[in-house]
Amino acid sequence: MDNILMRIYENYAGEGREMLLRAYDFAKEAHANQKRASGEPYFIHPCAVAEILIDLGLDTATVAGALLHDVIEDTPCTAEDIKKEFGDEVLSLVSGVTKLDKIVFKSQEEEEAENFRKIFIAMAKDIRVIIIKLADRLHNMRSLNFLSYERQQKMAKETLDVYAPIAGRLGISQIKCELEDLCLKYLDPAAFEFLVENIHQKLEERNRFVDFVVDEIKGILTECGIKGEVFGRPKHFYSIYKKMTTKQKTLEQIYDLTAVRVVVGTVDECYEVFGKIHKKWKPVPGRIKDYIATPKPNLYQSLHTTVVTNFGQPFEIQIRTEEMHRTAEYGIAAHWKYKEQRSTETSLDQRIAWVREVMELEGGLKDSKEFMDTVKGDLYSTELLVFTPHGKVISLPKDATPVDFAYAIHSEVGNKCTGAKVNGKIVPLNSCLEIGDVVEIITSPNGKGPSWDWLKFVKSSSARAKIKAFYKKVMKEDNIRLGKSMLEEAAKRKGYALSDILTEESFKKVAEKLAFASQEEMFSSVGYGAVTVNQVFFKLVDYFRKEVPQPALQAQPFKGKHVKGSVTIKGMSGLLVSFAGCCSPVPGDEIVGFVTRGRGIVVHRKDCPNLKNADPERLQAAEWLADEGGARFKAALVVTAAEQGSALAAISGSVAEMKLEITSINGRYDKNNSAIVEVSVSLTNLKDVEVLIKKIKSHAKIIDVRRTSN
Repeated sequence: MDNILMRIYENYAGEGREMLLRAYDFAKEAHANQKRASGEPYFIHPCAVAEILIDLGLDTATVAGALLHDVIEDTPCTAEDIKKEFGDEVLSLVSGVTKLDKIVFKSQEEEEAENFRKIFIAMAKDIRVIIIKLADRLHNMRSLNFLSYERQQKMAKETLDVYAPIAGRLGISQIKCELEDLCLKYLDPAAFEFLVENIHQKLEERNRFVDFVVDEIKGILTECGIKGEVFGRPKHFYSIYKKMTTKQKTLEQIYDLTAVRVVVGTVDECYEVFGKIHKKWKPVPGRIKDYIATPKPNLYQSLHTTVVTNFGQPFEIQIRTEEMHRTAEYGIAAHWKYKEQRSTETSLDQRIAWVREVMELEGGLKDSKEFMDTVKGDLYSTELLVFTPHGKVISLPKDATPVDFAYAIHSEVGNKCTGAKVNGKIVPLNSCLEIGDVVEIITSPNGKGPSWDWLKFVKSSSARAKIKAFYKKVMKEDNIRLGKSMLEEAAKRKGYALSDILTEESFKKVAEKLAFASQEEMFSSVGYGAVTVNQVFFKLVDYFRKEVPQPALQAQPFKGKHVKGSVTIKGMSGLLVSFAGCCSPVPGDEIVGFVTRGRGIVVHRKDCPNLKNADPERLQAAEWLADEGGARFKAALVVTAAEQGSALAAISGSVAEMKLEITSINGRYDKNNSAIVEVSVSLTNLKDVEVLIKKIKSHAKIIDVRRTSN
């Protein structure tokens, strides 16, 4: 805790230093009586996070935000206290980090997905929020041994899946490599211990070899009159582990456990040294990579080559300028560490351009899981570099197709794409591209737009999102009609009318959950498949049943035909009535009429749960007429059986024997693995229902048969 004070004095001056000292005192007092899982004072944690950020060279507001990042969440201090003492900028950073930790979820999958989404929203607003969060996660991973096994596994997996890839995409290799090694330590401890022990055993021998290579390259620099640094860098454990598992190699088969790095002054010097090294040692075919001409998406630049010494030992050499080295080590943090001037401000914009693109896509991805699946493609994909006919380099995910390429050029190119040429030859649109391919897209101004089938083979998240965006926007009217029709059909099947359950209030509830701006957007989202019918329908029904005042509840439409002369209402026959689908009354049931608003009289069974809180003044005495005139009614049954086949056999056999008619049937399994079959049967009276139930019950493997009343 005292060390951080020394670091503040060494790295900051004036008002910045004074603010950091105040932040130190404020956080120390706020966390005064709190302990970590290790038993140490809690204040050690924000100090350690701040120190990581000082090492990265972050500005005073970010370091202050790190010192205060747990104050709002874990102490009585409020956002107003932070704003009053440190201003809006620091409050914004602290609030951004706090929001990432304050989410409660129903499931592990939902938690991971929504956290992922929140991270990107925070990154788009201020990239420094995620840099604080990365430092916070790094220190928590360093002290993970004090937590339970379950929490260790959860945090290590989340770190490897989310935080390490983000650190890599931001180019902060220091944090990325350490996070990955710490994750390996907990997720595969046996492999981690094996690597530590075996790599250490030959460390002295390897160091002697690296020293030899370093001296040889220094000799090359002297020959050429080039000033520069040459040093060995051991590869981190996780990169070795990944190579062993993905390429099925033993440790003895991995030769580049240490890379030699050459840092010179200019790009021309990089290529000159590159050529001299190849003149001295033979390069390994397929292992030469020019990331200076074609930088990685995180702006990483370097020349990579693997060469073989005269005595047969291969090793990797990386050659770069000082500026490239800063970017490689510190990534986006180099913007603050090396005080980039306004003239180079565009480099920061370039580094976070992909975040902005992700957030543009985010507007069309209402589901957190869909958002996570879409963006992960950008984070984890192996890079594939291809060319336009004019020589421009396009970076795509591994196994990308011409359609991915078309959308990487522009949305309109993708939407109007009708074919593709690769290296001058026409190829199918689902062909996998390879490194160095020259791709030309054939377009048609009269094209109908992208095919929905393209979603089956595209690899890039942006292509996937742009295809869905086309269907959402360009085909909006069709989607609205289709989505509305699908919801109306779902409502009808369950005995409702969409116009009754979709009210202004019920829509507000659905919109809160699924983030719809309007009913048209909701219909459209259902129509083009962004959300399922059931996701919307069941939320509407839940609200309808629980919140809508009872008179409105009784105004729901009901299944069944309007029948004239089947019942008398208060002694008056010949009225036009309908029969409630919720309880399906048949002749012989005790019944009651319910006066609806604008729908005439609906006949329910007296024991129907929907009448429990009905207005007594709207209930009318009802009786069956002695002669129903052969009118047919529907009775709904629920059959529970040991297996679905037995239930279906019992139902169909009994119905056929009684010469009745099945009007609908649905099957499912409950949590006890019992088969549940819901069936509607057309019949004429209660006696038929009772006989049918008895017949079905008599079959083996039938557990229960009952009429439905909801």
